[in-house]
Amino acid sequence: MAGSDITDSRDCSVYLLDIGELIMIDAGFGESIDLVASRIEQQGLDPQKISTVILTHCHVDHIGGADQFRHRFGSRLAMHELDAAIVARGDNRLTAAFCFQKVFQRFRIDLILSGEEQRLMFGNQELVCLHTPGHTPGSISVYGDVGEKRVLFAQDLGAPLLKEFDCDPVAWESSAKKLLDLNADILCDGHTGVYQSRRLVRKYIESCMASNLGTRGNPSV
Repeated sequence: MAGSDITDSRDCSVYLLDIGELIMIDAGFGESIDLVASRIEQQGLDPQKISTVILTHCHVDHIGGADQFRHRFGSRLAMHELDAAIVARGDNRLTAAFCFQKVFQRFRIDLILSGEEQRLMFGNQELVCLHTPGHTPGSISVYGDVGEKRVLFAQDLGAPLLKEFDCDPVAWESSAKKLLDLNADILCDGHTGVYQSRRLVRKYIESCMASNLGTRGNPSV
């Protein structure tokens, strides 16, 4: 529904799931909410019916629009407790807001996720929120089984592990291995698009691992 090539150059990829309820994965940077709402309406859907926005991690290109979705459409916001703490204190560095010359304004998270895994039911559809730290302390990946297909939202899997954001390469490697073990059929990334077929999903995750784990010796990351 949104992304850097269709709404605003600062937006992550935003995915909308129609699974009995409308569920959104991430909320974008926040400057294009009118366009995002318009795109939802063009699909014959009502943004007022977005019940939940699941925030995969605390970077502002993913959460900058979240509070607007609560106020305008009544959506509740869900996030892992470790990143929710970063949002609650209005941390301009760990939200990466400073990279966008933005002063981050803290906001409330309605549904605090905790632990290694939390399962949420929306109608008859279960979504699993899996704690996959490394990119941020409270990064999560979301997956669900639709028919015979497993769909995985692993939003910033390919992002570099930068010291400026306290990325943790060891935790990230463990998280990437968890995602490989899911054997997903479709992977939706936060910036690079959608990968379909288990072979392509595995290839993408392995390429991210090769790229990120190969940079450990570089003092700039």
